[in-house]
Amino acid sequence: MRWRTGRRSDNIEDRRGMSSRRAAGGGMYTGRRMPVGRRTTVGGGLGLLVVVVLAIVLGVDPQVLLQSDGQGPFDGPGSTVQMPGTAAGGLTHARQDELADFVSVVLADTEDTWSTIFRSSGADYREPRLVLYTDHVRSACGMSSAAMGPFYCPADEKVYIDLSFYDELKNRYRAPGDFAQAYVIAHEIGHHVQNLLGTSDEVIRARRAVGRSEANRLSVMLELQADCYAGVWANHAQRARDILEQGDIEEGLNAAAQIGDDRMQRRAGGFVMPDSFTHGSSEQRARWFRKGLATGDLAACDTFGADAL
Repeated sequence: MRWRTGRRSDNIEDRRGMSSRRAAGGGMYTGRRMPVGRRTTVGGGLGLLVVVVLAIVLGVDPQVLLQSDGQGPFDGPGSTVQMPGTAAGGLTHARQDELADFVSVVLADTEDTWSTIFRSSGADYREPRLVLYTDHVRSACGMSSAAMGPFYCPADEKVYIDLSFYDELKNRYRAPGDFAQAYVIAHEIGHHVQNLLGTSDEVIRARRAVGRSEANRLSVMLELQADCYAGVWANHAQRARDILEQGDIEEGLNAAAQIGDDRMQRRAGGFVMPDSFTHGSSEQRARWFRKGLATGDLAACDTFGADAL
């Protein structure tokens, strides 16, 4: 992926090394632009350790977010790339800073792409912020650990990522490559687009009125649409800025497939139980990402109106 000459985003909050308590406090972090090539450390140690241990078939419930209305645990659609077992550490400072720089470029590219798409329909795109953190972080959706992987919090319109996740993506889940890494960010930005369009709220309301199996199916629809939106971003970015290199598309499709619910369940040593899927199968995730990539059209990402997922 051609990214090094790309624009860097101003919407990065670097909380790596920050105390969880300070990260949660109002005003302790200014949200200034991340200095490229330098590690920002605010505070010493972890002031508050909260380990999120939630069990479902895969061993981790990625839907740890709280509702934005403050009424309790977020029981709506999942807003994460489903990756249990992610742990912080193991990255050199140089590698951390290279990944932080990369994430900043990808975020900037999504800003440019989605601003153009929204503008073409007469709307304004509200840019999200992206938070880099280590181990644990407090968002407006509650406390989260690196074990749940990257996630989007609709309550504060921020994407959260512990950069050590990318080593897990490469080594444990066999999805290497910079475009695989970009897909992760693009998927979470897809959730932000759903939030702006009101799709997420509609799904949350619908899930409350149905049983668990149908609620899971609605969650799968939302996740597959976010995969499709990631493909839409790649389509527009390629046409506008020629970002793709040979093998990039394969990297993205492989990443989408590696984190399908069926593959994750098999990897965890369990049975494949489609009724428990919350993100979609490997085939579904790759296919919807490919559809967005091929068409560049939001209308093609209507998973809710599709005859088959």
